[in-house]
Amino acid sequence: MKYCSSCGTQVQDGLAFCPNCGSPMNQPQPQNVEMNQPQPQNVEQPQENVNYNNNQQYNQNAYAGQPNYQNNNQNMGGRPAIQNRSIGVAILLSIVTCGIYGIIWFISMVNDVNALCNDEHSNQSGGVVFLLTIVTCGIYGIVWFYQAGKRMANAGAKYGVQVSDNSTIYLILAIFGLMIVDYCLVQADLNKFSAQ
Repeated sequence: MKYCSSCGTQVQDGLAFCPNCGSPMNQPQPQNVEMNQPQPQNVEQPQENVNYNNNQQYNQNAYAGQPNYQNNNQNMGGRPAIQNRSIGVAILLSIVTCGIYGIIWFISMVNDVNALCNDEHSNQSGGVVFLLTIVTCGIYGIVWFYQAGKRMANAGAKYGVQVSDNSTIYLILAIFGLMIVDYCLVQADLNKFSAQ
């Protein structure tokens, strides 16, 4: 095992970059570099862009050894990245797992709506909404689906994605116990945001 010369993190053998700070592992980093030290004028500073799976982009300046972190969790236009989920697979997994995947799907859907809308209702995570739905015997879930229809219509107008205000349809379906249809409709709307 090696240690990063920039941040001191233990790095597995064979990795070219430090997973913590993005510094190259095959080049020795300059020691005791002063901030006021002038840089040579004729030295070209190469830059490397490396994408890691944790959605962080490291823009590495190889000469100075200072990473430039940029959040890569947003699509073009400032819209948060929403995971595109197959509705058929989600329904099938919900049936096969006796509803356990349905719970995970609902929690993920709430978190995606919160990330997309980023409004006054976004402070409740998917887990909190799920627990409140259980405690209130489903009433909070009905209210959440109604609000989700309004919130996603507003987000559609904000980001230029054609999403109708389906809040009344969500409400009626939830009242009649067809929340699985609400899951599908909300996910279909969320997939519109992830496709663009």
